[in-house]
Amino acid sequence: MMLDQVVLLAAVTVLGLLEQAYFSLKVIYARRKHSVSPPATTGPPEFERVFRAQANCSEYFPLFVFSLWLAGIFFSQALAALFGLLYLYGRYLYFHGYAESAQGRLEPLYFSAKMLWVLIALAGAGVICTMTQVYLGLDLLHFFSHVLGLTEHT
Repeated sequence: MMLDQVVLLAAVTVLGLLEQAYFSLKVIYARRKHSVSPPATTGPPEFERVFRAQANCSEYFPLFVFSLWLAGIFFSQALAALFGLLYLYGRYLYFHGYAESAQGRLEPLYFSAKMLWVLIALAGAGVICTMTQVYLGLDLLHFFSHVLGLTEHT
């Protein structure tokens, strides 16, 4: 695979890493503000919401990265990057919504979960289509593109 074929995926991954670093810094600032020294993970509700928001985002990050790359390599780099950016935006809103109130996390949580499921579906579809092409000689991706009218019939 050529570098230009994965540059969007790499850019979205780096943006995700920067977002994770930003969330971690917010926990450090919350620890200082609310005098919660490590290794403690409990304190005032304001601290606990920031801590949980960062922990939740970190827990889902591996799922995001794997589904982003699999969807990009086996289905479409552009679609994977688009849904990856939407996922990261949803997580940003989730983090800040949760930091404000537990209720504030819900709408962005549902949005980012939908974006993650789209990435997982694209990854699964891409892997299945690639396997059928390699092992059965059937180009399902090309077939479905024709059925959906996305390409001209040849």
